Amino acid sequence: MNVLVTWRIPDTGIRLLEEQFNVTVYQGNAPLNGSSLVQQLEGMDGVLAIFHNRFTREVIEQLTTVKVIANMAVGYDNIDVAAATEKGICVTNTPGVLTEATADLAWALLLAVTRRVVEGDQVMRQDRFKGWDPLYMLGTELYGKTIGIVGMGRIGTAVARRSKGWDMTILFTSRTPKPEVETALGARRVDFTTLLQEADIISVHTPLTEETYHLFDRKAFQTMRKTAYLINTARGPVVDEEALVEALKSGKIAGAGLDVFEREPLAHPGLKVLPNVVMTPHIGSATHETRNRMAEMAARNLIDCLQGKRPAALVNPEVWNKTN
Repeated sequence: MNVLVTWRIPDTGIRLLEEQFNVTVYQGNAPLNGSSLVQQLEGMDGVLAIFHNRFTREVIEQLTTVKVIANMAVGYDNIDVAAATEKGICVTNTPGVLTEATADLAWALLLAVTRRVVEGDQVMRQDRFKGWDPLYMLGTELYGKTIGIVGMGRIGTAVARRSKGWDMTILFTSRTPKPEVETALGARRVDFTTLLQEADIISVHTPLTEETYHLFDRKAFQTMRKTAYLINTARGPVVDEEALVEALKSGKIAGAGLDVFEREPLAHPGLKVLPNVVMTPHIGSATHETRNRMAEMAARNLIDCLQGKRPAALVNPEVWNKTN
C-alpha cells in the first residue's frame, strides 16, 4: 500500500509507516491544499496530514483511493468529516498525547502576560533598566484569582489542575456535566455569560465549530472584566481578532496571551504593536516528547485502519461500523 505524509514529521512516525507501506513524504515549502493536495493523493491508500492541510468537501470528493486521513492534531476542523464519512474514509486524530504540553503553554502565556515578562525582557536587552522602583512595571498577581476555562476537556482539565497550585477559584463551561472535575478540583460549571462576568483569567480550550466561531466577539469582550486576561491555545477563529484588538486598545480587557490566530500564519497587525499581548507561533504541543508521541499515534492510527484494525482515535466510527 502507498501512503503520503503531507509534511516533514518526527522520524518515529515515518519509521513506523515505512515498516508497513511505501511512504512518500512531501518535501515542498508550502502546505498542500486544493488541487495540489488531490494530485499528491492520486494512488495513495492513506494520508498522514497536518493541521494546515484543508480537506474540504471538494477535495474529498475527488479522492478515489484514500481510505484513511490520519490527522496529526487533536483538532480536526481542517477536515470535512461529514464528507469523509459519506465517502467511506476514516478520519483519525491524536487526542491525549498533547494535553500536558498545551496546558503548560497556556500557563506560560498566562504568567508572561500578567507579569509582563516579555516587556521586561525587552527592557533588559535594550539597556533601558534604570534600577528598581516601587511603581515600575507592575503586573497582576494570580494567587487567589478566578480562572474561567472555556471547554473542560482533557486540556482544560489539565489547566484547571495547575490552577489549584495558585489557590484559584475555577469556573468552567462545558456541553456536558463534569462531576469528577467539580469534585476533584472544586470547580464550578457555569454558563458562558457568568464566566465572562466573574473570571479574572479566561483560558480557551474549546474546539472550533460553527457554534464556537467568533465566540469571543465584541459583546463578549464588553461583558468581561476590565482587569481580565484572555488566553487562547485552542483555535484562532474562536476569537474575533478585530474585536480583540479594539478591546485591548480601549481598555475593555487587560491583556491577552495567544498561541493561535484567526488567519494563521498571520496575526492581526494590531496585535503586534500592543505591549499587553504575548504571542507564540502555535507551539502548544511543541515539545520533543509530545511531537514524537503525536507522530507515533497518527502513524499507528493509519496503520491500524489500513490493516483492518479499528484505530485508537477514530473520529467517525460510523464508517468503521458500516464497513467492518
